[in-house]
Amino acid sequence: MEITEKLTNTHELVLIGRDDAIGYHGIIAIHSTALGPAVGGTRFWNYDNEAEALTDALRLSQGMTYKSALAGLPLGGGKSIIIGNSARNRNALLRAHGRFVDTLQGRYITAEDVGTSPADMEIVRLETKYVAGLIGRSGDPSPFTAAGVFRAIQASNYFLWRTLELSGLTVAIQGCGNVGYCLAKELHEVGVRLIVSDVNSENLSRVVAEFGAEAVAPNEIFSVKADVFAPCALGGVLNDETIPQLKVQIVAGSANNQLLEERHGTMLRNRNILYAPDYVANVGGVLNGCTELLGWTSEQAVTKMLAIYDTVLRIFKIAEEEGITPNEAADRLAEERLQRSERPEDRD
Repeated sequence: MEITEKLTNTHELVLIGRDDAIGYHGIIAIHSTALGPAVGGTRFWNYDNEAEALTDALRLSQGMTYKSALAGLPLGGGKSIIIGNSARNRNALLRAHGRFVDTLQGRYITAEDVGTSPADMEIVRLETKYVAGLIGRSGDPSPFTAAGVFRAIQASNYFLWRTLELSGLTVAIQGCGNVGYCLAKELHEVGVRLIVSDVNSENLSRVVAEFGAEAVAPNEIFSVKADVFAPCALGGVLNDETIPQLKVQIVAGSANNQLLEERHGTMLRNRNILYAPDYVANVGGVLNGCTELLGWTSEQAVTKMLAIYDTVLRIFKIAEEEGITPNEAADRLAEERLQRSERPEDRD
């Protein structure tokens, strides 16, 4: 495999890996190891070009750093990407990716992400021990991620209306994949009306059939009248085009990098829409992985997941008191923790 370094002012290390013999083209981005080894999933996705994939990796890895920092975890932030068509020899690509990850010898630990699964991680593990989210261990993080988003919605609801009761609310969910499905299930069980969309008709039909959700076309989900918009698909969905369409009072979902640009947090605030920062709301999957990464008990992971509620409320309070957006407040808290930290090799 040919590995080249991509220089950047924002990240500790960015590597491009290629094995042309099998069609492997991957990226590993390590944003920070100030708090501990960089953790972040492997995204298997089609991109128009390497530059587009690299932008995704850089944003996602920084989000992982902030996610772990705000949750008080001794972990850093990283992300990896396999670029290409999943119809190729998938096993060969995953094994090549495992060899790529292994070159870092634990500085970066991977897991499942969009386009990969715990079963895929078992294949990656054939080439490296630096992988989590394995079958029979922490496994699929989706239910835990959804549970954390549910807590973020509860906190947002309480901040606006001083009640934890969600029954009677309408929540619009964009994306009915693993996390979206689990979130829909939790919300349905407490009496929430659901409006959903997904580009995958099978995912959409399942949620409609099981939870009585109303389905709308993907481009219509932004303009439906609801109390909460929950982005649970890909990032960048809150932007100049979509924000003016929103008819909600809360945005809280599981997708990473929901704001296309930081200024879109200001756009939401100017429209009096309360935004629960994505990397605060969706940290549940990482907390679930700590049963493998840090040897936590399931009870410890659940306790941390429930505390997402308190963290979200703290961010809203800071934003309100200081006249800043919730995403600015969250970034500030995360950066303060990073600045207070020392690198692991510098500690006594």
